[in-house]
Amino acid sequence: MLRLCVAGSGGVGKSSLTIRYLRDEFTEYYDPTLEETYQKEIEYAGRLYDIEIVDTAGQEEFSSFRDSSLATGDAFLILFAINSQASWLEMKELRSKIIEDKEQPSIPMVIVGNKRDLEDEREVESDEILEYCNSFSIPYIETSAKTGLNVQEAFQLIYGQIHRLQAHMLERTLSKKPTKGRRKDCKIV
Repeated sequence: MLRLCVAGSGGVGKSSLTIRYLRDEFTEYYDPTLEETYQKEIEYAGRLYDIEIVDTAGQEEFSSFRDSSLATGDAFLILFAINSQASWLEMKELRSKIIEDKEQPSIPMVIVGNKRDLEDEREVESDEILEYCNSFSIPYIETSAKTGLNVQEAFQLIYGQIHRLQAHMLERTLSKKPTKGRRKDCKIV
């Protein structure tokens, strides 16, 4: 089972995005999450994947729970709210921490700018976001958990990243398999 962590600072809409994706529901009520997990079987490019979606804690007082979840994550949707410069800065720190902790060059990851429905309150400029994401070759998408805008697409983006990494790992494994046949050792007589 692959663990997909939905991460970001408190109040950016991690739970709302996850619930919108899984149940097509939205609630205005904000209840800080410690950690919630959901199981989902998805099909992507003709292949089935068992995914555990982990809605991580965003509040600083729960950072040890979040860090534990991130350590075991296989893929990451990292959220910030487009109407919060502070959440943007925290997202960048979180991305760096994940890269540092995982010690892998290729980690399935998508940056998500949530709360697109609050465009008139935008604090993080699109050009800055795109420049940042392009510098690390990370896909970026803007969503609104409230309206449902691009929620399915955000999850499809991360599933595409997972699929490509899995296919690449399988290809590498197959190319390293020894060829069939008997091994012949040379002997000098």
